[in-house]
Amino acid sequence: MVQKNVRIRDVAKAAGVSTATVSRALSNPELLTEATRETVFSAVRSTGYRVNKAARNLRTRQARAVLVLVPNLGNPFFSQIIAGVNESFDDRGYSVLIADTKDHSAAGKLLVDYFLDAQVDGMICLDGSISNKELLEFDENSATSRIVFACEWVRDSNLPSVRSDNIEGARLAVRHLFELGHTKIAHVTGPQDNVLTHARRQGMLEERTRLGLPAQDQWIIRGDFSLESGRVAAEKIILMDEKPTAVFCASDQVAFGLMSTLTANGLRVPEDISVIGFDDIELSEYYVPALTTIRQDRRGLGKKAASLLMECIDNGLESRRLSAPVMVGVELIVRQSATAMRG
Repeated sequence: MVQKNVRIRDVAKAAGVSTATVSRALSNPELLTEATRETVFSAVRSTGYRVNKAARNLRTRQARAVLVLVPNLGNPFFSQIIAGVNESFDDRGYSVLIADTKDHSAAGKLLVDYFLDAQVDGMICLDGSISNKELLEFDENSATSRIVFACEWVRDSNLPSVRSDNIEGARLAVRHLFELGHTKIAHVTGPQDNVLTHARRQGMLEERTRLGLPAQDQWIIRGDFSLESGRVAAEKIILMDEKPTAVFCASDQVAFGLMSTLTANGLRVPEDISVIGFDDIELSEYYVPALTTIRQDRRGLGKKAASLLMECIDNGLESRRLSAPVMVGVELIVRQSATAMRG
């Protein structure tokens, strides 16, 4: 039975350790062995002990909270990244706050205020559209020492970042289609100024050149990672006199919009046009046909970003400012939406 008004000494008694050990497990668990941590946490669960976070934060002058900026919470891609961040910080007793920057209303001074008012100890930014001017405002308030970019990043910024190998992912996609016999390969991009768009387009162009594939300007179609841009791209392909036999989409959502519109207009996927996506969100496996795609380790991205931010919070950023980005590998996932070229 869970006790009422449980104190830290009750947890220590249940775990068979000192109150100092319990306090250390709750505030700096990495200083203890895994066995000791598990013993203490098991006692916490069995006794029902709850940390008085407000009192602890006043004592330590830390918020024990971090902020995650997400460019569009409606996009299912971000769910696993957030889960990885939350899992990592939950183990350290931190709360994770989330702000949607889709309309950019959360950018600028408001975000700096989070730091100045001690509402958060650090920030993970998944939005690469934050401007250098806004980052300068953070810098002027000594907040950039606790900012990490994940997935997306800002050009010309030396802040630490964790990102997937987007260039290699695009190469893998084009190479796979080529190995299936396709040479007329179109590409639906992401938003024009997005860093992921440029990286994936670069990988596609480099691999197309390396393989000596034909190129037409109309086979590179501007999109924005959305279902709607996939629909628009499909309508453009349908009207082409010389249609591509395969399409590499810059995101899975684009691929879904593309495939549904092609199918609705009598073009079969993959029999008439093969399609490859990028991300491997949950729906990819269950879509009909199941989507061949480039898998990003999204939970791994979140965990690595959390680990890097914790390093910045604990030790400062200077050692990380000029270091290379932390790269996370990608993987080709072969399913049913891409098949060998006929005849």
